[in-house]
Amino acid sequence: MNPVPRTVPTAPIDGQKPGTSGLRKKTRVFMQHHYLENFTQSVFDAIGGLQGRTLVLGGDGRFFNDRAAQVILRMAAANGAARVIVGQGALLSTPAASNLIRTRNADGGIILSASHNPGGEAEDFGMKFNGPNGGPAPESVTDAVFARTQAIREYRIVDSQDIDLSRPGETRLGGMAIEVVDPVADYAALMQRLFDFAAIRNLFASGFTMRFDAMHAVTGPYAREILENRLGADAGTVVNAVPLPDFGGGHPDPNPVWAKGLVDLMMGEGAPDFAAASDGDGDRNMILGRGVYVTPSDSLAVLAANAHLAPAYAGGLAGVARSMPTSRAADRVAEGLGIPCYETPTGWKFFGNLLDAGRVTICGEESAGTGSDHAREKDGLWAVLLWLNILAVRRAPVVGILRAHWAEYGRDYYSRHDYEAVDAGRANALIDRLRGMLASLPGQVFAGLTVAAADDFAYHDPVDGSVSEHQGIRVMFADGSRVVFRLSGTGTEGATLRVYLERFAPPGSEHAQDPAAVLAPVVAAAEALAQIRDRTGRDRPDVTT
Repeated sequence: MNPVPRTVPTAPIDGQKPGTSGLRKKTRVFMQHHYLENFTQSVFDAIGGLQGRTLVLGGDGRFFNDRAAQVILRMAAANGAARVIVGQGALLSTPAASNLIRTRNADGGIILSASHNPGGEAEDFGMKFNGPNGGPAPESVTDAVFARTQAIREYRIVDSQDIDLSRPGETRLGGMAIEVVDPVADYAALMQRLFDFAAIRNLFASGFTMRFDAMHAVTGPYAREILENRLGADAGTVVNAVPLPDFGGGHPDPNPVWAKGLVDLMMGEGAPDFAAASDGDGDRNMILGRGVYVTPSDSLAVLAANAHLAPAYAGGLAGVARSMPTSRAADRVAEGLGIPCYETPTGWKFFGNLLDAGRVTICGEESAGTGSDHAREKDGLWAVLLWLNILAVRRAPVVGILRAHWAEYGRDYYSRHDYEAVDAGRANALIDRLRGMLASLPGQVFAGLTVAAADDFAYHDPVDGSVSEHQGIRVMFADGSRVVFRLSGTGTEGATLRVYLERFAPPGSEHAQDPAAVLAPVVAAAEALAQIRDRTGRDRPDVTT
């Protein structure tokens, strides 16, 4: 096909400011006239144009994924791209896209996803640009994209029939090559290089049982190929494996609330030995053992402590990084291993500099994202496979591995309370009030807990020297407990207030206590301090994890 590029007049559209995870809006907003086109052209312009460049393109299969991919391909051709590598069916998990960008030396990639948010015409859609390192665009790029959205006057596109993305192969659209690839193959090969697949196959051959809930999201084909076909797990181990535009009507967020069926299975009679779930675009994970839920913070710490059992990490770790709201369990592992631990703001892009500089090997967030230097995105299936590698070597149940870990390092009891779709004005006023109280908080007592220190977290990047301020309110109590308040940018309505609660029990303590009971004093102190009930009108969180 040799269509002629045309220039379409347009005008700026309000609200196209990408955040840490790109631009997320309701699907019908993206479907509005010029909306997707304006943002796409702004991305192309902000990175210096596409002339002669190579891009990776794919998404999680949510509603509008296929239509958006066709528009982006036609715009890439009109903007002079040399090649676009696109996942078959316009599908690519976020970590698989990151891997393709890196292995194919692409100039970046566009990922169509709203991650763990619901999908469907009435639900959420998202789009983000990842740079040549495979990681989310840095703030300098997202700021440039936003600036361009405010000044755009035209976009370029070619008119053509839809490109057949249903099978691998190469075609051309004008001067641009479109290479359709198997979305799973390169990623599965990477996992086979990182982990001891023979040991994991032996684990399954010994009678070990597992359930993986793909939540009708993009990870289903990846999990089936790797777990069932390559590692020998029983057929049917992977459930909800077919990606659907509305995720089967579910909420593809792997936590005890939205994956309650999996949790109930693991807490009941006859549970499998191990269970896991992944989210919409495949970058998050939930880990369970028989009778036990592993918090993401604990999972990061256990993976860091045991990573040497997998071939890729047998030489040890350069360092560990965690997001600021994540519990300090990983810090204790890093101290024990004699390696650095970095505390960053929330957002995977902050790990990118550390990974690129070789300062860390494994990193993670309390929001169920963990990953390593194999990619520049968090990677849900990678975390599952590292757990399986550890289980294959240690031949202990998940609960036994946790108890041994707590006995050595202590236990950070941890929970996150989410207040979703809060009126943005009220939510910002709550945070502003706390910010104004910081200087006077030390020494004050809230619900029996004395404040030792408090601040508004600012991050000084040790690699490029950049400073990121106002990343969350931290309140540290004299007994070692901690509460963090921050607003999340991953929703599409109102504001999400997240409250992170943590209390440490040192080695030698009784570590089998109910987390809710242990954290009750911290919950009471957080309420007394922030007055959430009065200031948001909410008497309980919408989601507790």
